[in-house]
Amino acid sequence: METPITDQGNVHLSTDNGIATIEFHHPASNSLPGKILTKLAETITAAGQNNAVRVIILRSAGNRAFCAGASFDELIAIHNAETGKQFFSGFAQVINAARKCPKLIIGRVQGKAVGGGVGMASAVDYCFATKFAAVKLSELAVGIGPFVVGPAVERKVGTSAFSQMAINATAWYSADWAREKGLYADVAENAEAMDNAIATLAGKLTRSNPEAMALLKKVFWEGTDHWDQLLSERAAMSGKLVLSDFTRNAIDAFKKK
Repeated sequence: METPITDQGNVHLSTDNGIATIEFHHPASNSLPGKILTKLAETITAAGQNNAVRVIILRSAGNRAFCAGASFDELIAIHNAETGKQFFSGFAQVINAARKCPKLIIGRVQGKAVGGGVGMASAVDYCFATKFAAVKLSELAVGIGPFVVGPAVERKVGTSAFSQMAINATAWYSADWAREKGLYADVAENAEAMDNAIATLAGKLTRSNPEAMALLKKVFWEGTDHWDQLLSERAAMSGKLVLSDFTRNAIDAFKKK
């Protein structure tokens, strides 16, 4: 069942031969306002509970940016710590939904990924990308920090690579760098080649043992049972920091660029 995409962005789900494709869209470079985050988490959970689904593909719309991260408009509208925690909890919900989903999730990253977009790419189980899919954790540059997405990113690329991105928050790291660090499993020359590779793997997984894949998923995510609490705490940290004058001035400066 598909949900129409609107000018404010949306998420839609389509299923075909055991493959569920979840696509999110927002006109501002696929940024992630709260409603999109909530819908993403709900859709991932629903697809995971659907017995007709064998494997999930997570992607964004369009040919350019995969995801620009948090919505600056919503960040600047936050005026108290509780609202801040609630907003950043949206990213936590998406990561935890992917973590708990019993189906393997394939990521499709066609272009640049920033902040929460890097977190989303880290939360899938197998991620394809194109050579245009550079990554950046820009949170420190606007006075926050990649606290909520941090556990997912660090789990994929290791502490050293995660700290590099977190500290040098204005630097882009190439798709090849991300592949070397383990974020991407494969980097293609273009979207067509990437989609062919995704179709091949997804097709194989639809013919694999669902029980074995569900057990593998549990093995892959072993040691993360505390993430519900951890990411909630991290959301509260970011929610307080976004109220600072430093962060508000930094966001204003970014919006004017």
